[in-house]
Amino acid sequence: MATLYIVATPIGNLEDITLRALRILKEVDFILCEDTRVTSHLLARYEIKKPLITYFQHSRISRVEEIIARLGRGENAALVTDAGTPGISDPGGVLIRHIMTAGQQDIKVIPIPGPSAVIAALSISGLPTDKFMFMGFPPHKKGRQTYWKKVAACEETVVFYESPHRIIKALTELQGMLGVRPVVVCRELTKMFESVYRGTIEDVLQMVQKDPVKGEYVVIVSAK
Repeated sequence: MATLYIVATPIGNLEDITLRALRILKEVDFILCEDTRVTSHLLARYEIKKPLITYFQHSRISRVEEIIARLGRGENAALVTDAGTPGISDPGGVLIRHIMTAGQQDIKVIPIPGPSAVIAALSISGLPTDKFMFMGFPPHKKGRQTYWKKVAACEETVVFYESPHRIIKALTELQGMLGVRPVVVCRELTKMFESVYRGTIEDVLQMVQKDPVKGEYVVIVSAK
């Protein structure tokens, strides 16, 4: 029976990969990745040499069929993302659904847990984490106001991602909708310029505006 391993990889610091993940990456027949340059850098760090196949959001169905065919022949594969856990705000979930709907009962899908920006940010937030809502990335245009209304109405801690190009816009819109509600904003988690901003939305917005260093953001909003 072939196996597709869903392997979490570091979100920044390469030392955060698990021993089990390294073993699996060494044992599989091939590795599915978003960007071969990023994954090659990780593999080189740990002296792992395996064939790489690109799989990302806009991969054609023919690539999915190729992957399923190889698994169907008994090859084992690892699916990785550029950073973090595949399938979490990531197209890896689509591949898994294709495998399930293709009726491939002879293919096992096994998680190899590890780093996740969502969990890393929540763990240091100081906000309630017994229940939380993860909302991925806000829409760029259509549906944006509806998205913020859902954040405002949520009775649990809310977590979402935002890019460096839209973080100021997101916090400004969030302030207009939520007012003085507490937030925690994490940037570049586990990397050289890791930063954590805490306070009201207005306070954090000012902190982010004054900081010239850009990076990927995780935003955590207190429940209403």
